[in-house]
Amino acid sequence: MTERVVPGRADGLITLDAADALWVGLTAGGAVPTASGAFARSPARARTGYVLLGSHVVATVEEGGGRWGVAEREVRRAAAELDAVEMDRRDLVRVGPFRGAPEPEPDEETSLRWRRRVAGELRLPGGPGRGARHGDDRPCHLAGIDWRQVLVERTHDGTRRTWWLPRAVVRLLDAAEHAETRWLRAAGSRETGVAAAEPSSRPRRAGDTDGRRATSPEGRRPRSPEDPRATGPEDPAASPRPYDKELEGRLYSVLSRKPGIAREVTGWVCAVCRAAPAAVLDHCHEHGYVRAPVCQSCNTRERPDHLYPDDVRVANRYARLFHTDADAWLRHWHRCTGCRARTILPLPHLAAWTALIACRSLRPTHRTPRGREPCGVLRVSWTGSQNAPRSCLLTVTVDFCPAGEHRVLAQVPYRDAAERFRDWLADTAPAVAAAAGPDRLDGLPAQPRPVVADTDGEGLALF
Repeated sequence: MTERVVPGRADGLITLDAADALWVGLTAGGAVPTASGAFARSPARARTGYVLLGSHVVATVEEGGGRWGVAEREVRRAAAELDAVEMDRRDLVRVGPFRGAPEPEPDEETSLRWRRRVAGELRLPGGPGRGARHGDDRPCHLAGIDWRQVLVERTHDGTRRTWWLPRAVVRLLDAAEHAETRWLRAAGSRETGVAAAEPSSRPRRAGDTDGRRATSPEGRRPRSPEDPRATGPEDPAASPRPYDKELEGRLYSVLSRKPGIAREVTGWVCAVCRAAPAAVLDHCHEHGYVRAPVCQSCNTRERPDHLYPDDVRVANRYARLFHTDADAWLRHWHRCTGCRARTILPLPHLAAWTALIACRSLRPTHRTPRGREPCGVLRVSWTGSQNAPRSCLLTVTVDFCPAGEHRVLAQVPYRDAAERFRDWLADTAPAVAAAAGPDRLDGLPAQPRPVVADTDGEGLALF
């Protein structure tokens, strides 16, 4: 028997309208903005058995007569978890547009596909403003989140526009998409089991294999147990497994052409944060080796704020990769066989490390109401390349100085920077340093490849 809809009962069900009002009210004071219509406006799927609230899938119940309800306690739980999320509006991740971005797998079982939805709405005539609302003048949303309130638009070269979202929102939407995929496949498996256990009660129809027609909440037929895609480590119905060096030493140029590799990657947990499901295969552009499967957020986190052919700008958010998160990131970068053997980092990362760590004592400070703070934003440029270490010189400067200064902090030869990094690595991450060394140079290219130039940020994985 279905539970009766009783508005206001924390242990019962409430109507969709009541749940929508409750969701907006409970999340009004949170850092992540939410929108009305979480249960009724696209891409909400309340009438197919579930809704996405933040990173949660909340089941809905049909009460008969076209009425639907949802458990109030589940709405409150999702709202409480969203309210606990902290968001730094300055820590941004680019969400489009990207030239040559790969299309999702044809059989990808998710309706959210938030990156495709964002890209589609931003391309509407009139730009972001025109796509912000639907025909009835009510705002659209993604998993109940009003992403347009935190969307940042930037212009490159005065003509090309790019769009960015806070990293916290990107993580939430990635988690929502993954949770929806797992829910749909689990629901399909349950219905397949029920159909197999119940006797046939109607004549066989065209297209039926056993007199029954089992479908998922979206109306699609679930995969049969014999379908090799229905089970296995990459099946989102099962929890993603930890990465255990399965791809170590593999060349990205070879592995990326392997059929089904994109689907296989999603079977792992991100090798860096070990929390979100992996989405892409990170690799070293200097040596060409695969590092590990990572989530979209970690894939963009490793990038210094701006990378040009011979210049990198490093803001404060990148600093934690060499401080609080140093062990995890150094271990990740040294998953590249070339970097590990040479005990080095790719040139842009080494340049960023030189500015943040090796030249830390040289950076001037300015007096502010909160005390003295580091001056401006660090920038590192280089002449030559890592292919000719004797002629490669790193120049560390400060941009956007509050006093109007633009001073050169230091000029460090590439070889000196590499030696300083090796000493620092031994003190900071001794386990990572112990796994590196010149005894593993067999089979490596004689020289690293040139750094991949990225003047417009079109790439998602740069190093």
